Amino acid sequence: MQLPPTDHRRIELIDIARGTALVAMAIYHFTWDLDFFGYIEPGTSVTGGWKIFARSIASSFLFLVGVSLYLAHGQGIRLRSFARRLAMIAIAAAAITAVTYFTMPDAFIFFGILHNITVSSVLGLLLLRLPVVALVAVAAAVVAAPHFVHAPFLDQPIFWWTGLSRNVPGTNDYIPIFPWFGAVLMGVAAAKAAARAGLFARMAVFAPAKRVPLLGAAGRHSLAFYLLHQPVLFSSVWLFAQIMPPPAPDQGQFFLEACDSQCTAEHEENFCRAYCACVLEEATAENRLDELYNPQRSEATQSWLEDVAFRCSVENNG
Repeated sequence: MQLPPTDHRRIELIDIARGTALVAMAIYHFTWDLDFFGYIEPGTSVTGGWKIFARSIASSFLFLVGVSLYLAHGQGIRLRSFARRLAMIAIAAAAITAVTYFTMPDAFIFFGILHNITVSSVLGLLLLRLPVVALVAVAAAVVAAPHFVHAPFLDQPIFWWTGLSRNVPGTNDYIPIFPWFGAVLMGVAAAKAAARAGLFARMAVFAPAKRVPLLGAAGRHSLAFYLLHQPVLFSSVWLFAQIMPPPAPDQGQFFLEACDSQCTAEHEENFCRAYCACVLEEATAENRLDELYNPQRSEATQSWLEDVAFRCSVENNG
């Protein structure tokens, strides 16, 4: 079925939506930076509500990628502009991998959101002609796949980008094809439905970008905003840390959390709480707290620690 042609005027509402998603991303990355430098409780940016916030941002951004893909090529693939845009995103993705590999080798970004957009753009273009119902069905299958599809060969590093591996190493940004390509497909499906209903033609009449120029500008230049905002934020927090360093971490609290987590796997919670507090008290009293974190303990230290563990275990079992 031939869909009604879309209005080729730029739709400012979509630019603003994209700009809003980018600003939300910047807010999250600023929180991540505060977490990284120790200004907030460790793990805040990757747990709880912040984790949900991050996933919501990625989903909305990829959804808009699908919408934009249909708006640009729904009435005919413009191969030259597509290839130029794809090359820019792919080069940016490769640059992020290279920079993070040298600056954060233990958690470098090997398949983040730009890598996903690169691959998803090609896959989305191949599926652009599917009807709305088929697109939604494929999107649902893509989202569900990580829960049902697995095979030993998929655990090889060459397949980590798929999202179907179960041994993926730690990385600071991981947006694999499964399930995230589903958001792109939903964007394409929504755009097709909107075009059929004449929604884009009505949206093109509105020109609200002058009221929120920063959001509009961010949406129009999304790749530049994405590449620049985190280096600026990270550098700013780093500079602030040189002037006003974050408070030193509470080693005692870290020990209690780690000890309690390990202990409760085999013992009751009340025992573990008392046992860990006892060990911490003994180590603090003898000014040997640092030795609890040293993986290469001397024989004397190991003997002392075993003695403390035995005494605390007996004391709190009584």
